[in-house]
Amino acid sequence: MKKSLILVALAIITYVADAQVLAPQPSPPGSVSTTVGLTEVQIDYFRPSTKGRKIFSNDPTTLVPYGKIWRSGANGGSIITFSDDVKVEGVAVPKGKYQILTWPGETEWTVSLHKEMIGGNMNGYDASKDAAKFKVKPTKLAEKVETLTFTIGDISADSKNAKVQLAWENTSVKFTISVDYDAQVMKSIEASTKVNPNNLFQAATYYFENGKDLKQAREWITVAAQANPDAFWVWHQKAKIEKALGDKAAATASANASLNAAKKAENRDYQMMNEELLKSLK
Repeated sequence: MKKSLILVALAIITYVADAQVLAPQPSPPGSVSTTVGLTEVQIDYFRPSTKGRKIFSNDPTTLVPYGKIWRSGANGGSIITFSDDVKVEGVAVPKGKYQILTWPGETEWTVSLHKEMIGGNMNGYDASKDAAKFKVKPTKLAEKVETLTFTIGDISADSKNAKVQLAWENTSVKFTISVDYDAQVMKSIEASTKVNPNNLFQAATYYFENGKDLKQAREWITVAAQANPDAFWVWHQKAKIEKALGDKAAATASANASLNAAKKAENRDYQMMNEELLKSLK
């Protein structure tokens, strides 16, 4: 009995020793990610709050004085990761992980993407380790942002550009990321069309929409259409490519094939699209 009590007591002592008090962090971790083109962009950072303090100013006692290097966040700083090579404000940056360092200013900020993770030790900054260093203009926010926030937005219609925004207190700073996915798409087209002829439709569509070799697009779409005689969407795309090549007779035949297949499938959208296309071919 005594031995059992001792074992229970030891178990309680061990549990108490291992237990930790859970409480909110003063600067909790944050993360934001998105896909730009085919490139994954992610930012991991720690989010300090203003807590009634003045954040940016010329006053040297301010939390982040103008002209001084800043880790752009709390604790270990802010890290940005690119899954592919990109350009940042026009500067080529290889894929990988970088620490975001900044030098805030009233009318201009300097931003560095630093190859080494120096955390909060700004004395460890080495300019030779910058992958990119550039200047951007800050803007004043109409509404106060209490907690430091990074976002990745303003993605362009062609998915080739996006903007990273740092917002805190009444200040916003943005810089542009540019990606080039054409080489990846072309490589994917080459690989996938060898494996699955059905992917020829996607390859032909990409060529058509991006102003590439329309004769090659026509060859691909023809094979795709022959393999899928009831695929009204394929025949419609074939008609558009043939129209772009100036072959009205072939385009009319393909549009009619698409129209008949769409009627059979009771797809009113493609019926209307083909009717409009046929009008434009007269």
